[in-house]
Amino acid sequence: MASRQHRCNQCGILLMVPQESQAFKCSICNGITYFQSTGPLNQAYNSLNHIAGLFRGFINTITPTSSVVNSNSGNYGYYLQPQSLRPSYPLIPPSPYGSKRAVLCGVCYHGRSYRLKGSINDVKCMKYFLIKEFGFPSDSILMLTDDKEERNPLKIPTKYNIQMALRWLIEGSKSGDSLVFHYSGHGTQELNMNEIDDKYDNAICPVDHEHKGKILNGEINATIVRPLPFGAKLHAIIDACHSGNVLDLSFVCKMNREGYYKWENHTSSRTDKGRKGGVAICISACDDSQVSVDTSALSGKEVTGALTYSFIQTVQNEPGLSYGHLLNTMRSTIHGTKTGIVTLNGPIASILNRILGLRIKQEPQLSSSEIFDMYKKQFIL
Repeated sequence: MASRQHRCNQCGILLMVPQESQAFKCSICNGITYFQSTGPLNQAYNSLNHIAGLFRGFINTITPTSSVVNSNSGNYGYYLQPQSLRPSYPLIPPSPYGSKRAVLCGVCYHGRSYRLKGSINDVKCMKYFLIKEFGFPSDSILMLTDDKEERNPLKIPTKYNIQMALRWLIEGSKSGDSLVFHYSGHGTQELNMNEIDDKYDNAICPVDHEHKGKILNGEINATIVRPLPFGAKLHAIIDACHSGNVLDLSFVCKMNREGYYKWENHTSSRTDKGRKGGVAICISACDDSQVSVDTSALSGKEVTGALTYSFIQTVQNEPGLSYGHLLNTMRSTIHGTKTGIVTLNGPIASILNRILGLRIKQEPQLSSSEIFDMYKKQFIL
């Protein structure tokens, strides 16, 4: 039987296939490749698989199975590993990451005067929480930290790596998917010269923000909110200062100490433009004008972000609670906690910390892409 050489459309390996074949299955990655001569429908399928394969390359480099060390430079090189892809009809490449996906970023800024102590603890706790409480697969959770033990340069929370991770989070998502973005690090506000009603943009600070710049709320919205398909949901848990509406969502819930709330409409041509209909909800550490803290006062031992700790503790202790109950309980937990003077250092501050107990003044906030009843809608990831 006559045969010919042809490259697999999934992994690129060169294989011998029968001359008269219209398609073949790769013996290495199990991917299906159709020859272009079989018509436009199969050409479209091959094209879609090729596009999906390009993006999967990013996550393959983040979870390498082998590495090579350059002894002269100390740099690590990572090989790509082909992933199998089974054909699915209609012609939409199936997501290899499942219906639950998460990106967790913890930035502690080693060696800086504004170093944080709890950020890496936060993302480690969040990963365990998502796996144990909500069944997120471990290999569908991408964690970026500037932990000193982290050797993979693609898992450091630089601006570029966070941007790529957010694209990975949304890529290939579909109705029924649950996506989570958790960030623990510094947040700030930037003067907005383009908006009349909104003088400041919220922003998060990657580890290299001093050189590469911050990631503004408009960019986060454009990356993971607008492309969210109808029927999919995104939860963002942002443990940072000035993070009230850091996803630039259309509605912000304003709740008083008694638990009464109203929705403020923050819709603009920028936030609503091109939105595909998925639901995005953000639980942030504090109002735009407030700062958040990391402290050991909540856990009694390890330093954690006040928002992350109160969020995990509340959900674990009260399964099936509503969003309104969640927000109220988190606020009560934080308000009832006394901590030291977190903005001062040195011997005088240490003495004052032991003598005086100051209550944490941050108030967790909730914003959303759509309005709902805070006390009827059940929280679930």
